[in-house]
Amino acid sequence: MPLLLSGRGFRRELESAGVMAVHAPLEGGAETRLLRRLRAAGYRTQISSARGLGDPEVFLLQKHGVRPPHLGHQSVGRGAAVGEVQEVMPLLGEMLLGNKPVVLWLIEGQVLSRSELLSLCDLCRREQRLKVVVEMGGARSLRWQPMTRLLGA
Repeated sequence: MPLLLSGRGFRRELESAGVMAVHAPLEGGAETRLLRRLRAAGYRTQISSARGLGDPEVFLLQKHGVRPPHLGHQSVGRGAAVGEVQEVMPLLGEMLLGNKPVVLWLIEGQVLSRSELLSLCDLCRREQRLKVVVEMGGARSLRWQPMTRLLGA
């Protein structure tokens, strides 16, 4: 990866595509450099793991319920055998309140299915301020492409 990376080309392609697939060097550093460049350009940024994402639209934008993991013998009289549903705030709820554009950087994106990646593309098409960068694996040098090109959609 070049030592000096302005990030302008990446930002232009991200703005036009909405969702980018990134292959970054495994030793790290590329994502933080690009996130720093995007913050300097006026974006709000959030980095998160793609593991356990579930339905992307609900997880990112709507208040939803989750059940805690089953930890063995528990009382079944207190909310069913699988546990009580806990309400969780959306990941990007407060970030989308203002007028600033938002970039969500998802690491470990290779665990997402094709339908989940397509739903991220649809979500960014509907919500114009939201841009998503998905790390799809490692590479020797930083490279990116629009998610629709990677999926062939």
